[in-house]
Parts: sequence; structure tokens; C-alpha cells
Amino acid sequence: METAQFARQTLVVQRTMFDSSFNAMVMAQEQTEKMLHSFMEKSPWVTADGKESLQKSIDVAKKARNEFKKAIDDGFVKFEGILAEQ
Repeated sequence: METAQFARQTLVVQRTMFDSSFNAMVMAQEQTEKMLHSFMEKSPWVTADGKESLQKSIDVAKKARNEFKKAIDDGFVKFEGILAEQ
């Protein structure tokens, strides 16, 4: 098997593993978010400011998560381009 073909196959496996792991992490984070919202709605001592603060934190985490995913996807695209040239 030539080296470039092996590298392409390895990249496909790595990308699949990353996507699967990332999607599992997203599902866990979304489930945690749902649980937090449910907890806050049932807790009378949680203030509106507290809810707003938590939502801002969740939004920042989602933005960072999406930027991380985009950076990794861009890296895969660039590496695939390099391998396609060979």
C-alpha cells in the first residue's frame, strides 16, 4: 500500500472518530444544559440574574465549542488537500 493512500485512510478514520466523539460530547453538554434549566425552574431561590449568568456561560461554552469544531474541520480539509496533491 502506498504511503499517501495509507495516510488518506488514516485521516478518514481519525475524522470519523473525532466527529463521533465530538457529537457524543455535544449530546452530553446539551443534556446537562436541559437538567440545569429544569433545576433552575424548580428552584425558587435562583434569581433572574443567576439564570441570566448561567445562560451567558452556556452561550460562551457553545460558541467556544463551535469555534473548536470549525478549527478542527478546517485542519482536516487542509490536510485532505495536501494528500490530494500527492
